Amino acid sequence: MKSTIMKYNFFLIGFLLLFNPIYGQLKKQEKLNKYHLIAHRGGVVDNQTAENSLASLKKASEEGYWMVEVDLRITQDSVLIIHHDPDFKRYYGVNKKVSEMNWDEIQELKGDLDNKVHSFEEVLKFCQESNLEVMVDNKIKGFDAGLFEKVVALLNKYELSEHAMMIGTSESTPFFTGKVKLSCTRQQLEDNMLKPGFNPNDYYLFSKNISKEDEEWTRKHGIMAVGAINAWAFKGDIIKEAQKAVNKLKEAGVSYYQIDSVFGFLFK
Repeated sequence: MKSTIMKYNFFLIGFLLLFNPIYGQLKKQEKLNKYHLIAHRGGVVDNQTAENSLASLKKASEEGYWMVEVDLRITQDSVLIIHHDPDFKRYYGVNKKVSEMNWDEIQELKGDLDNKVHSFEEVLKFCQESNLEVMVDNKIKGFDAGLFEKVVALLNKYELSEHAMMIGTSESTPFFTGKVKLSCTRQQLEDNMLKPGFNPNDYYLFSKNISKEDEEWTRKHGIMAVGAINAWAFKGDIIKEAQKAVNKLKEAGVSYYQIDSVFGFLFK
């Protein structure tokens, strides 16, 4: 009996030694996956890669981003496109507003980084094929139920609605509530909780300043908390300021971040 136990112990030790490197790799991967990163402005953007381009989306996928944030606008002839600015001066050198141009005209634009403007559907298709979830920054003014229904239909078509998030407008909030997760401040969340039919899955806390108390409060109520680390919010040494902001959010326990890709190294 003693001999059998010793043989078993030796076998067990050998098994653990054999698989220890694999276990170490799994633990390392688990650590790397601790944070869910959302790439601001449509992916990994640099001096070779334009924002909201297929190239920036591809880089986001290759670098392991969980989600991309894309900017939604509407053309003069009601085509949903992905473009941040209200006009095409930046990248394209065209001093015309998105709302003043038809889709056929916009498709002819050529950016200074060999980029072009993409339709919302084209981007969603790419995200589905590249295993990227989607956060939509809705820059469409006013209320248009038919148009918003098209947004939801496209998210459903490309099977992206389950995790889809939106930075919405006050006009569009009633329509999109319950269809995508909507960004809120802590105060807005507390106000929404008092309304009939409140569902924590309909919202997420979105802020560059999320305290430990905020994180614990959202966790208690089943609400996602997303920290924002965007270059425009910092002055002076943006890397140093971003590092401080990231450290505070990490200490608070935040695990979801919407970031400019220049700050990606702070999470590796």
